Amino acid sequence: MLQLLLKNKKKIGWSLFLILLLVLIRVFEDQLFYDPFLNYFKTEYAHLAFPRINIIKLFFSLGIRFYLNSVISLVLLYVLFADKQIVKFSALLYMILGSILMISFIFVLTFFAEESKMTLFYIRRFLIQPIFILLFIPAFYYQKKSK
Repeated sequence: MLQLLLKNKKKIGWSLFLILLLVLIRVFEDQLFYDPFLNYFKTEYAHLAFPRINIIKLFFSLGIRFYLNSVISLVLLYVLFADKQIVKFSALLYMILGSILMISFIFVLTFFAEESKMTLFYIRRFLIQPIFILLFIPAFYYQKKSK
């Protein structure tokens, strides 16, 4: 086991660095991104009115955050698996899922905002957190092991 760790110390180091980058995006989210929902969803939001929102600014902020998380996640997948096909497939999934989530978020925010607070909460959560990497790593690991 120790030999395996020593053999893969470069891979482990890069993986920890990339995970640290994901954590830093989360830690400094208030300073880096425009998101009036950060504080809104930390409170008892069920009985509060929506905060004032600049939809265009929010759209670009969420898009940039999703893009940063996606790029870091793709590099992490490459570090872990060293397989360009996995990275290409994951990039395609990120583009499709990100587009669907962004369109859904703006649609729900524009037409159903007050009635769909929980829907907005969960769509936004998928956009701002690197949740997909938590699904992709075990899936690709299982795929590699089963081959």
